[in-house]
Amino acid sequence: MLNIELLEKITQIPGAPGHEHKIRSFIKSQLEGIVDELYTDPMGNLISVHKGKSDKKMMIAAHMDEISFVVSHIDDEGFIKFHTLGGFDPKTLTAQRIIIHGKKDIMGVMGTKPIHIMTAEERAKPPKIQDYFIDTGLSKKELEEIVSIGTPITRERSFIEMGNAVNSKSIDNRISVFMLVEAMKELKGQDLPMDVYGVFTVQEEVGLRGATAATMGIDPDFAINLDVTLACDVPGSANHERITDLGKGAAIKVLDGRTICDYRMVEFMKQIAKKNKVNYQLEVLPAGGTDTASMQQFARGGSIAGGISIPCRYLHQVIEMADKRDVREAIDLLKHCLLAMDDFDWSHK
Repeated sequence: MLNIELLEKITQIPGAPGHEHKIRSFIKSQLEGIVDELYTDPMGNLISVHKGKSDKKMMIAAHMDEISFVVSHIDDEGFIKFHTLGGFDPKTLTAQRIIIHGKKDIMGVMGTKPIHIMTAEERAKPPKIQDYFIDTGLSKKELEEIVSIGTPITRERSFIEMGNAVNSKSIDNRISVFMLVEAMKELKGQDLPMDVYGVFTVQEEVGLRGATAATMGIDPDFAINLDVTLACDVPGSANHERITDLGKGAAIKVLDGRTICDYRMVEFMKQIAKKNKVNYQLEVLPAGGTDTASMQQFARGGSIAGGISIPCRYLHQVIEMADKRDVREAIDLLKHCLLAMDDFDWSHK
């Protein structure tokens, strides 16, 4: 079973890249008294530590930030232009509500030139980010009392359950934040083979920045990243394009656009999943990158790194969808892996 109320809260708290303080504060409140150490590094990563029996270090990362926007201009009529923080599918933004996090939160709507007055040539072209503006219904003077250049903006979409699935803004990557919080709670009081650093990273969506800094500070021997991955199990996708399917279990990362996971970690996770009857699928993601890359490359001499991913439909759109069964399988796989790190031969063969 999953704590759906907690998952909903985690998805709804704003956390644009570089502005993760509200979600960080909430996560901290969930882990106080659960872990042995809890601190924030200068970059803004929240680091929790569960002490183990050896001086080896395992780093688990789940990024806190969500794809967002930032105010770049307010014109004389009060319309706002913006810069993206992370990747968006532009066609999904039309007429969508957003929240501008100024001196107080205000609502806005994404607008473009009305289709009724577009030329045939304009109608034939897909929209670009640059075509959009934000309408708040306020004048420039009213706006400038609340909003300034650099004010962050997040999507406004509530959390719902749909059969076995959950649907919300920011499933990427708050579903993994939830997983790491729950795993640390469920491991409380258990003896672990090594120190486990559960790290809630910042600024992943704009270049894996927080994980790079955290990895250099922790210098882990092993690393597991938690993130979503593409589930292209929808009409129009060929079987070889699916990457993963919703409801078929946690995904063990083989590679993504920035990382080839350590073959030993992939084999270890497969063995652990089979031994503990955890449903899993293998993830070969041809494009896109995750914090796995930073953890693998920026430890001194590199770390033995891998990833556990949650299949996600509609990734980097206004709403995203994941399956509750996959989330439970992923939490279980992570816990079993952390408890069994000493039961595997990590030498090169």
